[in-house]
Amino acid sequence: MSDAPELVAAIDCGTNSTRLLVARRTAEGFDTVDRRMTITRLGAGVDEAGRLTEDAIARTVAVLADYRAVIDEHGLTPSVRTVRAVATSAARDAANRDEFFDAAETLLGVRPELLSGTDEAALSFAGATADLDPADAPFLVVDIGGGSTEFVLGSRTADGYEVSGSLSVDLGCVRVTERFLAGDPPRPEELSAALSVVQLHLDDVMREVPGAVDAHTLVGLAGTVSATAAVELGLATYDRDAIHHFVLTKAAVEDVFRTLATERVDDRRHNPGLEPERADVIVGGLCVLVQTMRTLGFAECLVSEADILDGLAMSLLNRN
Repeated sequence: MSDAPELVAAIDCGTNSTRLLVARRTAEGFDTVDRRMTITRLGAGVDEAGRLTEDAIARTVAVLADYRAVIDEHGLTPSVRTVRAVATSAARDAANRDEFFDAAETLLGVRPELLSGTDEAALSFAGATADLDPADAPFLVVDIGGGSTEFVLGSRTADGYEVSGSLSVDLGCVRVTERFLAGDPPRPEELSAALSVVQLHLDDVMREVPGAVDAHTLVGLAGTVSATAAVELGLATYDRDAIHHFVLTKAAVEDVFRTLATERVDDRRHNPGLEPERADVIVGGLCVLVQTMRTLGFAECLVSEADILDGLAMSLLNRN
């Protein structure tokens, strides 16, 4: 019999945001007790310098202190059985990641795990597809982060899920913005360069993940996709129920891309549904999303608010 805990916490220290999920076991899986997201920009400047800045570490550690307080409020004692914290693209690229890991461990009581792109892809797929109809497989899950994007092809099985191919590429909303989109708004030649580089990585996806173009359902994850859905819906405030499993058409994605890419950042911030802190990098993320739909030929993208955090929580709740 499993001795896995009834209450767990998952923390994702990403390139652009730091997120927390506190979950409680149920007969069907788990219920969300608390879910939080803060844009911390841990990966600011990492692509150029190969190091986390002191300010970025301080911002993220301050948020982790708040998250530790939330964990404590729920009566959860941190241990490797109850709390799982991970770090992804920014930490993979940073020579000084242990400075951040040391500070995070002191606060959280557990040390963040450095996930490989493959492990990140698998956890994202597990979380995103858990509540999807197996009949809609194969699923191509595209997780557009701040520094990397994971492409994962697979299906649901009686025992959970099966991944048939995956690839993590060094593309994300922060990385694309810092590399290519210096103008405000981006100049046409900057957008063209960004889209061309995305295309080169998609060529790799089609080669390394055979069957990606034939997937039945494209599932989009993370802030860029959620924000695009929120802008399309015109949400005045965040509404997870409205966004989760909303179907973004290619025409809608193209329209949001054209609108945001031609606005200055200060004007972009006022679009309903777009967090002001995401306004400077959303176009970079949209370059990945729009080019993915163009190249792979998807007319629709199913938006999922369940993602790597959900996969992390499931990994703890299912632990024997």
